[in-house]
Amino acid sequence: MKKLLPLALFALPVAVLAAPAANWVSRVTISAIGGHAMGNPAAPTKLIEYVSYTCSHCAHFVGEASAPLKANYVKGGKVSVEVRNAVRDKYDLTAALLARCGGPARFMGNHEALFANQDAWMEQLQAYDRDATKPTDQIAALRDIGQKTGLYTLMAKRGYTPAQLNACIASPMAMKQIMAMTDEAWNKVKISGTPGFTVNGTLVAGSDWGKLQAALPPAAR
Repeated sequence: MKKLLPLALFALPVAVLAAPAANWVSRVTISAIGGHAMGNPAAPTKLIEYVSYTCSHCAHFVGEASAPLKANYVKGGKVSVEVRNAVRDKYDLTAALLARCGGPARFMGNHEALFANQDAWMEQLQAYDRDATKPTDQIAALRDIGQKTGLYTLMAKRGYTPAQLNACIASPMAMKQIMAMTDEAWNKVKISGTPGFTVNGTLVAGSDWGKLQAALPPAAR
């Protein structure tokens, strides 16, 4: 009669093989300066994107690059992607504050939705900009922009109430972080425009997906 091997000898390899690989796309944290970092914090390649929500080139980049960045770079843990603000105007600032609503877990969805719907709310923004009657108080002015340019409507479709959006607009911490990132982008990193990128601290020449992809190490692909 053959001697049966202990079940434990078979159980360990099966358990190891069944363990799913980590998907780093779902991990989003806030960096020290206030950016939203997606991916493995120990990734050997760290990409920082500086964006403006009123920038059409940024919308094109996010539409083209988000899916391949997540699938081919971030998911496996070799690259982390951090989004930082490089605010250009009060409309961009309003969108940046709203993107942060809901904390890190909601940020990337909000971020991509704002760019995916940019044409619609930018059209309303241009009509709003021609209106001479606007609030003078900063918070009231930013809320007015959100309410009358379609930004609040877009965020409502993502499950936010007007009270939640008003609170996000009025957040002193969010304002401080956005302005710190903006100062860093234009005055310290000295990006030439948006989108702007650094890879492991080195400024990338160019502002499109092709140029950025060429700056990523082959090992990350």
